[in-house]
Amino acid sequence: MSNQPAARTPGAKRAAPGEYVFDLGTVQKIMGGPAYSTAHGPCVEGDRMIVGLMRMKAGTGAEPHSHPNEQWIYILEGTFRGRIGDKEIEAKPGSVVYVPSNVVHSGGASPEADVVFFTAKDASHSLHGIKAA
Repeated sequence: MSNQPAARTPGAKRAAPGEYVFDLGTVQKIMGGPAYSTAHGPCVEGDRMIVGLMRMKAGTGAEPHSHPNEQWIYILEGTFRGRIGDKEIEAKPGSVVYVPSNVVHSGGASPEADVVFFTAKDASHSLHGIKAA
């Protein structure tokens, strides 16, 4: 029996002691927010950080939601359009988006192309958020 803590996010890869390199091409893909988002991709969790490489298909995205952990989103491909609180945003490749904790936000890929992004969250909560009412 392992003393390794379980991942906070169902299906995510939990980093084991001495495990330092992860091939995201082979890590199991999970939904980034099963109840509210089309984002999917590999997710790896450590003791204090959670990272994921997510894809949203063109024209799809995430409904309004929040989470108690803050989030950073680095856009690798495509255009991400969304709302954080009451502010509309647009982020293109090379942009970094900051989502504060407990702020309702939404967004998605433009209709022209998928959006691929690397995301990082503190591990005070899982990768998944809570769909807004």
